[in-house]
Amino acid sequence: MFDPNIPATNAEATSAMFRGQFNGLKDLIDAIQTIGNAVVDGTSTLPPGSPAAVTLSVSGNTLQFSFQIPQGISGGDGGQGPQGEQGIQGEQGIQGIQGEQGIQGYQGEPGVPGAPGEVTSAALNTAISGVMNASSNISNNVNTLNQPADSSYNQIQMQDVLSKLDELINALRR
Repeated sequence: MFDPNIPATNAEATSAMFRGQFNGLKDLIDAIQTIGNAVVDGTSTLPPGSPAAVTLSVSGNTLQFSFQIPQGISGGDGGQGPQGEQGIQGEQGIQGIQGEQGIQGYQGEPGVPGAPGEVTSAALNTAISGVMNASSNISNNVNTLNQPADSSYNQIQMQDVLSKLDELINALRR
């Protein structure tokens, strides 16, 4: 049997003494009941206002529960409980059907008339011609490549094409 007072302070230790202590500890450890399962044996209803109770027992390595829960008070309104926390936002629903068209609004007051604009055909033609000539001149400073295309991929030729494209794009920007 295990004795927590063995060995005494400054006592001579023997193998038999330690063997007895170790065997006593093993017996204590082996006697510890382990729980491998838990089951609810049942629930029963208690009268309203009774305190809830739980009965607990061990059978072999199984922990057994039995709950006693009081019945709610009937005939009364429990009243509004506190508002819970807001939940996460759900997915967007499908679009609903279009509603009826509303009534037409009232006619607003007429605005102040603007100054009359007079443009003659000759003035319009001159303006369009000037814009067209200026637009054409924008790209006139971009020279052509003046080289035939190779039959296979040529990195230098491809870079020339890309550089010329950049030059044209920059010339067309205003």
